[in-house]
Amino acid sequence: MKFSNGYWLGKDEYIINSPIEAFDTKVLTAQEADKNSETLVVNSSYQQLASRSDMLDVGNTTMSVFSPAPDVIGIELKHFDQDDHNPLYQLEQQAVTPDIKVDPKQARFKSGDLELTVDLHNKFNLDFNYQGKRITGSEFKAQGSIDDLSGQQLGQVMHPNTVVGAQAMVSDRQITRADHYMREQLSLLPGTKVYGFGETFGPFVKNGQTIDIINRDGGTGSDQSYKSIPFYIAAKSGISKDAKGTYYGVFVNESQPTSFEVATEVVDRVSFSTRGESLEYYIIAGETPKDVLGKYNKLTGGSTLPPEWTFGLWLSTSFTTDYSEETVMKFIDGMFERDIPLSVFHFDCFWMKGFEWSNFEWDKEQFPDPEGLIQRLHDRGLKVCVWINPYISQKSRLFKIGKEKGYFIKRTDGNVWQWDLWQPGNAIVDFTNPEAVQWYQGLLKNLLDMGVDCFKTDFGERIPMHDAVYYNGNNPEGEHNYYTHRYNQAVFELLQQEKGADEAVVFARSATVGGQQYPVHWGGDNLSQFHSMADTLRGGLSLMSSGFTFWSHDIGGFEENASAAIYKRWTQFGLLSSHSRYHGNIQYRVPWLFDEEAVDVTRNFAKLKQKMMPYIYSEAKASVTAGIPLMRPMYLEFPNDANCADLDRQYMFGAKLLVAPVMSENGDVDYYLPAGRWQHVIDGREVIVDAHGQWMAENYDYLSLPVWKKID
Repeated sequence: MKFSNGYWLGKDEYIINSPIEAFDTKVLTAQEADKNSETLVVNSSYQQLASRSDMLDVGNTTMSVFSPAPDVIGIELKHFDQDDHNPLYQLEQQAVTPDIKVDPKQARFKSGDLELTVDLHNKFNLDFNYQGKRITGSEFKAQGSIDDLSGQQLGQVMHPNTVVGAQAMVSDRQITRADHYMREQLSLLPGTKVYGFGETFGPFVKNGQTIDIINRDGGTGSDQSYKSIPFYIAAKSGISKDAKGTYYGVFVNESQPTSFEVATEVVDRVSFSTRGESLEYYIIAGETPKDVLGKYNKLTGGSTLPPEWTFGLWLSTSFTTDYSEETVMKFIDGMFERDIPLSVFHFDCFWMKGFEWSNFEWDKEQFPDPEGLIQRLHDRGLKVCVWINPYISQKSRLFKIGKEKGYFIKRTDGNVWQWDLWQPGNAIVDFTNPEAVQWYQGLLKNLLDMGVDCFKTDFGERIPMHDAVYYNGNNPEGEHNYYTHRYNQAVFELLQQEKGADEAVVFARSATVGGQQYPVHWGGDNLSQFHSMADTLRGGLSLMSSGFTFWSHDIGGFEENASAAIYKRWTQFGLLSSHSRYHGNIQYRVPWLFDEEAVDVTRNFAKLKQKMMPYIYSEAKASVTAGIPLMRPMYLEFPNDANCADLDRQYMFGAKLLVAPVMSENGDVDYYLPAGRWQHVIDGREVIVDAHGQWMAENYDYLSLPVWKKID
């Protein structure tokens, strides 16, 4: 969100007050501060304090500095001390004993090798230093306590603290009604590139972008995201022999929508702001991007290892296609007859009757014996997944129960919050109500008792933020993004309880901070086109830069009819991804409906992944332990190779395999090999790449693609 009018001025509709002088400090014990560590508290005035008269009619920002883990420093900025009633992300904190020193000119707070310095009785300034080197900071007037006067009737009294928009005349009474925002701006060193923010489908390097952290159902070709994460990695590579790069992460611990201006509003800073009277963020420092990402991953709950069978091939009924028990068995038989390894069969929405989603009851006209069908799939060695969502149609038999018992989100007038999007009269399960959670889990348990193995937890993004009342009384803006966490947690914990901790898995579309605890996530609704294949991968690599370890996507694209070329090229990509699923909207995704070569491609790459499973699962375990992704952006594995900084059409699959999907019909592909000795996994050739790296331009048929193993 932009508040400025150029570098010096502010927009007339905003009053921006910034800390000018830090005038007072104190150190609180962990118990006094209600933190896990000692806390440094710094009070800063919105004007310079030259005399006692300057202490009248002026606001302050109270800054609390604490540490939840070594090399992590938390900052809470507070204007008024008010409860915003937003849900808090669940953080895994460690006992830390920070080194705190205060002298007349400066306050210092150190956790591990990360130190914050605050100038006192001078121009307000924060510096973050890692291993003695400045990595970022909040410069003079970067912080902001902001009143939004847009839509207000301007009065005739000049607000005493007006810093920008000096023509604005407002009364004290009107100021109390203004919306309020808190802002921070953190500086970027020259050459620093920014990654992350969840599954965003625009340019991979985020410099120059405005990113709003709010989950939306907008497809993979828009600036909206199913998985918005208020976290970014800043990386400035050091490529000379003795140079060290500069790497750190910034996590904004706010569940309500938060806006980031990444080198836009001020081109050498990342600005972030949120509505309310407080703002909390964390600086996470490390020697490498992996180190930074691992610390963030652990802080937000760590990752969970999915069962080994989930890494095999998943086949879906697709969405709006006609299907029944006969169709399903025809697909299964066809895969087995063609010697294509298959691990999971997924039943999409129409396993239930239309207009009745979700009632969690099989459509008995199409599936007269669901228990028998599930058993027959189990007899083939397959696991069974069924589609669910947290919306209850008014036509569902469950609507009346949920309404009477108060299990749905309500409007402020006391009625159930409803609309006609997706299903007629949709209500939304309120997972802040413990009884509603138990009710929902009980409905799913009936399916598990039938033999269902896991669930595709679809949706969770179209959640009301306005005219909405939750059982726990929280701010609906905060509950919007957090909703998906409660939803996936409820389903995942039921699976852990019923199937065992090592067998639980969901196939989720939406996520927020900490969602990596409930794998696996897939990329949402993409198009059956090559450019959408690239969009999808960019989104996945951004998610992998945001604390998630596993990720999948709809092979062939979700929308439209896929061409044979798209299907075969996407099959290669999909079966060299963390998790692999065929799924579509209007078209079946079995290979023989495209051409015979598609059958060969599917067989070859399904067997290749099967052959590589010892490596893949070993790397998956190591990734969970380290808190890093299995599918890795190139900059993450090769942080000192500047050529890798912008690469978004190739990735590392674990520590040793490089994959560059072919995204063209004619088989042409350009990609980059970093320094080292590499062996092509499919054709066996070897190359030795010198310290400068090597760009490759090649052409591949449908039975091959660039997939290289690093062998030294």
